[in-house]
Amino acid sequence: QVQLAESGGGLVQAGGSLRLSCAASGSNFGTNSMAWFRQAPGKQREFVAACNWNGVVTFYSNAVKGRFTISKDNAKNTGSLQMNSLKPEDTAVYYCTTRPSVSKSPEDYDYWGQGTQVIVSS
Repeated sequence: QVQLAESGGGLVQAGGSLRLSCAASGSNFGTNSMAWFRQAPGKQREFVAACNWNGVVTFYSNAVKGRFTISKDNAKNTGSLQMNSLKPEDTAVYYCTTRPSVSKSPEDYDYWGQGTQVIVSS
């Protein structure tokens, strides 16, 4: 069983930056991959970024590539998502999640945090 808690969301102007954090408790986080998804009102949850168990191999959606950076600190059981050059279309609730191997499909994940709201104003 893994429990996840996201933090760091907020209101930011377009072009600004935010750093989201994910605190994990329970077993397996250190050997699991980690991913971030987001869900805007009226839309399906979509893949944002993922990394393998040690954070060395990373994956990004085309929408955020070059602007967002995912990282994972196994010693602290935490992960983060650095978001730069934010755009209004990045507005969504952001969720972190984890599983043994990377997947870009939200249906493959069993554990989710409560999410953190990001609002980017134009």
